[in-house]
Amino acid sequence: MKKIRIGLMGLGQIGRQIYRLALQDERFEVVAISDIGRPEILHHLLNKAMGKAAEIRLESNYLIGGEMKSRLIPADHPTEIPWDVFGADVVIDATGKFRSAEELQPHVDNGAGRVIISTLPLGDIDRVVLCGVNEASADASDRIISAGSGSTTATALALKVIAERFEINHATLTSVHAYTSDQSLQDYAGPDYRRSRSGAENIIPNVTPALDWVQRSLPAVDGRLTAYALNVPVQVGSMLDVTASLAEPLDDIEVIRDLFVEAAQKMPHLIETTEEPIVSSDVKGSACSLLVDLKGTMKAGTRMAKLIAWHESLGHASRVLDVAALYSDMPIETLKEAS
Repeated sequence: MKKIRIGLMGLGQIGRQIYRLALQDERFEVVAISDIGRPEILHHLLNKAMGKAAEIRLESNYLIGGEMKSRLIPADHPTEIPWDVFGADVVIDATGKFRSAEELQPHVDNGAGRVIISTLPLGDIDRVVLCGVNEASADASDRIISAGSGSTTATALALKVIAERFEINHATLTSVHAYTSDQSLQDYAGPDYRRSRSGAENIIPNVTPALDWVQRSLPAVDGRLTAYALNVPVQVGSMLDVTASLAEPLDDIEVIRDLFVEAAQKMPHLIETTEEPIVSSDVKGSACSLLVDLKGTMKAGTRMAKLIAWHESLGHASRVLDVAALYSDMPIETLKEAS
C-alpha cells in the first residue's frame, strides 16, 4: 500500500498528536516536520507526549519512530519550506498561525499537493470539511482545506443527529473549552480585554467562530444557531452545552438519547456515548469527536432538549488525518486536470 506522505508544520500539542497517530497508522508517513524549536527539545516533548508507548529517536536532524523517518526543518513560514524536495502529498499546517488562503498558498507553491489546516480559516478557502457532516462536498480541485476545529465538528455532529429526526427551530451552544496555547498564564495585554486576563486563573467568556462554520456546513441550522464560548482553566477536555428548540413536542428524552446511541453504532470512530458520571479529565485519550453524556441529556419544557457532550484535542487530530485520507482518494493528477 502506498503511504500518504505528510509534511507537518508545527509540532505543538496538535502537531505531536498528529505525529503520534500517523506513527500508529500504516496509511501515513510523516516525511518532514517544520518547527523553529530546538530539535532536542522537540524530541523531548514528543517522547513525553507519547509516554512509554513508543520511543522516538533523534539522529542528526531526523526524528525516527519505528520505520518512520521525519526530517526536521527549522522554518517558521510557509515560504521557507521546499516541500517538493520531500515529496509531500499533503502538508498539515498545525501552527494555528497561518489561516488565510494568501498565507497558505506558499505551501502549494513550494510543492505541497494540498494543504490542510488544523484550525478554522480566516476568510474563504477552497473547503472546510467537518467529518461526519459534509465530506460529500470535498472536490478534487480543492487545494487549501480546513479540517475545522474540535468544537465545530462536535457541535455540527450533535446538531446533525438531532436534525435528522426533528426540525430545529433554534439552538444555542455554549462551548466550554480548555485553555489554549495563545492564552497567557498571567494578565497580559492581548487582542481584547477579556483575553488579556490569565487563562490559568479565570473563566473567560469568548466568541466562537464555530457559530459561522457550523451553519455553513449544516444547512438545517443555518440562521437558527447562537453560540458563545467559555475558556476555562482546564488543560484537557472540553464540553458542549447545547439546547435545541424543536418544531414538534418532545414526549420523552429517551428519544434523543436513542438517536445518539444509534449514531454511535453507525459512526463509532466519530461518536461515542456514556452513562457514566464523567468529568473533563475522563475525556483524555478519547479519539472520537463527540462523546455524548447521556446522563446530562435532558428535557427542558415540551419542545426543548438539552445536551451535554465532550471532546478533546486528540479527537480533532484524528479528524485532520481523516481529511488527509479523504483527499488521498482524489489523486493530484485528477486535481490538475480539474484546475
